[in-house]
Amino acid sequence: MDIRSLRYFVEVVEQNSFTRAASRLHVTQPTVSKMVAQLEQSLDLMLLDRVGKRFTLTDAGKVVLSRAHELLALHAELKVELRDLQQLERGELRVGVSPQTHMAIASWLAEYHQRYPGIELKMVECGTQAIERDLRKGTIELGTMLDYPGNAATWQDFEALPLVRSPLCLLAPRNSPWQGRQTVLLAELADSPFVFYGDAFALNEIVLDACQRAGFVPRITSRSGQWDFIASLVRLGVGICLLPKMFCDTLDAGDFTIVPLADPALEWNLMLAWRRAGRLSFAARAWLDLVRSHMLSEAAPVRLQ
Repeated sequence: MDIRSLRYFVEVVEQNSFTRAASRLHVTQPTVSKMVAQLEQSLDLMLLDRVGKRFTLTDAGKVVLSRAHELLALHAELKVELRDLQQLERGELRVGVSPQTHMAIASWLAEYHQRYPGIELKMVECGTQAIERDLRKGTIELGTMLDYPGNAATWQDFEALPLVRSPLCLLAPRNSPWQGRQTVLLAELADSPFVFYGDAFALNEIVLDACQRAGFVPRITSRSGQWDFIASLVRLGVGICLLPKMFCDTLDAGDFTIVPLADPALEWNLMLAWRRAGRLSFAARAWLDLVRSHMLSEAAPVRLQ
């Protein structure tokens, strides 16, 4: 069976016309008719019952059509695999990253580019929830996602590698009541205004759940998906925020009150995820190999204190 004749047959059925199929395939109508006839000859079966310019599917045609899309998809995957085997000389890798993950993976992305300069890295910036949706739809191959008790069921559908673990700290204006403290209890923040994260960020759920367990609902004054902007809002007195220590450590300590959170101690646990049932391209597998090599050399997961 010739794959091209199968593709022509599918197009004829979907367009319900040899002429329209020829136009879509950018060939002549006799060429389409010839290819469909060749398919019928190779199978020794009539697939279309023709009456003038009209036709209907025979029983054999219905069977072939039901399998045709699967066969064409497999053929397309074969072409991708063979192309990828060309030493990763070209192609693209689509990775979903939350804006907060840049510090954790930027150097690895640079190393990947040095190894495979022909692969175009396409970074899709969004929160964990949006990344999860994109992974499920297949619009990205890999994505960074937060792991926390509330999304345990999510991981049934994904494989993952741990990337970074960092405790959450209170970030408050410099002259705050907590200046000089060794730790702060979450319940002590009940009356304070909060700067929260973008709507699609899973960190919202972690902090909201912890606040409710501590007996209060946080009063949210502002939201942002950019940590540097959140820090600016905190410095200007718009509110307080809970941020990973790895980010707090990049700020000028003289401009803020930065105190580790206790009771409960919360963590930012970043994972690199991909669909369990999906087929990763060679470009994606090369990225995973690079990440694994770093995690092994750095005793993964990295825990930033």
